[in-house]
Amino acid sequence: MHGLVQRLGGAIDAFRPAEGAPPQQLGAFMRWCLRGSWPALTVAAAISALAGATEVVSAVILGWVVDAAVESPAQGFFAAQWHLILWFLAFYLLARPLAFGLSSASNSIVVGPNVLPLVLSRLHRWTLGQAVTFFDNDFAGRIAQKQMQAARAVTDTATEVINTVFFALASVIGSAIFLLAVDPWIALALMVWLVAYVLLIRIFLPKIRENSAARASSRAMVSGQVVDTITNIKTVKLFAHAAFEDRVALQAMEVFRDKSLEFGVISTWFRFSLMALAGVLPVLLIGGTLMMWQQGAATAGDIAAAGAVALRIAQMSGWVSFTLMGIYTSVGEVEDGMRTLSAPHTLADAPDAVDLPRVQGAVEFRGVSFAYGRQRGGVQRIDLSIAPGEKIGIVGASGAGKSTLVALLLRLYDPEEGAVLVDGKDLRRVTQESLRRQIGMVTQETAMFNRSARDNIAYGRPDATQAQIEAATEAAEALGFVRDLVDHRGNRGFDAFLGERGVKLSGGQRQRVALARAFLKDAPILVLDEATSALDSEVEASIQEALERVMVGKTVLAIAHRLSTIAAMDRIVVMDQGRIVEEGSHATLLAKGGLYARYWQRQSGGFLGTDEDDAEEAAE
Repeated sequence: MHGLVQRLGGAIDAFRPAEGAPPQQLGAFMRWCLRGSWPALTVAAAISALAGATEVVSAVILGWVVDAAVESPAQGFFAAQWHLILWFLAFYLLARPLAFGLSSASNSIVVGPNVLPLVLSRLHRWTLGQAVTFFDNDFAGRIAQKQMQAARAVTDTATEVINTVFFALASVIGSAIFLLAVDPWIALALMVWLVAYVLLIRIFLPKIRENSAARASSRAMVSGQVVDTITNIKTVKLFAHAAFEDRVALQAMEVFRDKSLEFGVISTWFRFSLMALAGVLPVLLIGGTLMMWQQGAATAGDIAAAGAVALRIAQMSGWVSFTLMGIYTSVGEVEDGMRTLSAPHTLADAPDAVDLPRVQGAVEFRGVSFAYGRQRGGVQRIDLSIAPGEKIGIVGASGAGKSTLVALLLRLYDPEEGAVLVDGKDLRRVTQESLRRQIGMVTQETAMFNRSARDNIAYGRPDATQAQIEAATEAAEALGFVRDLVDHRGNRGFDAFLGERGVKLSGGQRQRVALARAFLKDAPILVLDEATSALDSEVEASIQEALERVMVGKTVLAIAHRLSTIAAMDRIVVMDQGRIVEEGSHATLLAKGGLYARYWQRQSGGFLGTDEDDAEEAAE
């Protein structure tokens, strides 16, 4: 039995990659989401239609039994009608349960568990390929909500179309064929009723779809607002702004409530109208068959069968209308998610991009300008060549362009003018993943996952052994506190979880974990963006020794406000207002008496100070 379930469950490859970009038209988007699952969906639809057809067969058999009962004497009925009784038992005890069981299995085992991860994995994979600006311009919670909402809505649409639409179509078509055999006029009455039913649906469902999209959008905004507040909960508490955040959340919830009320009103009118129309059908079919019976053109069995068909379709119309309302609700949610998630990648690999093999580490900025699409800020006309293995310090006031330079090297953005090259290769001609594998980075704001310490450190090299992980951790002066970690689940040491964004660690501990990650990655290019800023002097001294060891043979770009940490670099580049204004060794720049020398002279506690003019410069 387990093997059968496994085979049925594998009928759809739940994690098959999508082909191409998601389209921005609804029908094409749905096909993109479901591509690869159509054979299984088609089989499931056929089985659902078979189950729907059994409803008509059930009515026909009921009519046969009634006619046989009317025409046969009570005594000896079972002996005389044994063949009919056999058909009756075989249908109700074997065929009908089997048809419904297969229909249930196709949806519950084949379709439902596979379509959701198929769609979600495709949407998530596409979203991961977006440029950082995509995430900068939205709530993290809202994006996650859109992914789950769209995947669930596509899945619900597919399963409900199979479960309801194909089931109902088979039932209605079979009913029409049966009634046509009784009397064409009764069949015509059913067709007229169906036309009225379809017209009513066409009036209401577009409105339901529109209201559903608005409700889904407002619901995602609530999620985004709540997640944003929870993510920054320490800031909320430090500023005593719980009441303020409550008001902001309530405003978003009020919009969602209003949209939900609008949706509730339109759905109530829809259900009421359809139920009123459903009541007309038994009157038409049973009344028409009674008239035929009165004229001798129909039997008592025909009346029973027509009544069973009428009542079943009337009941089904309520079920179908409720399901169609759900389908159109899902379609509205798919449209809402599609508008956010199907945005084209603004920073994509070129069609002919190649993987960058392990590099020597030569870096060149050739006439590079980038201002984030604005008139000022960023960097302007940067020409800088860094030899393999050369150690470069980058200094400058806030807004000078230091982090922009690093972001361009990592190809988080493409230059608006000029080119960035590594080992002579334009970064726009190589794949982003292969480029970033060549670069290790430690930043001032260290990123941590809510995973174990081992997982966070091994993020630099997922296939690393425990011995390699421990060696990197020790080199980063982190082994002592990592071994002492205990989380709320009782996990200890490398198995302890660090909390969301590493909140269970101090700033210095987070930075040492990030250093361990960079040590383990052992990339030929190393970027240090205030890598030791959160460390105390004693730990920093030992970390500096470890950094000197790990920098051997690597190209290094180190951004620092604490000038003493980069004084020993091979070369120091001084940036001001997006341009390189000075470069040379520490001694050369001091002797020159320029901007670097002024920075050095006004240091307080070893940090680069900023004056009022610095504060007015554009933020990166």
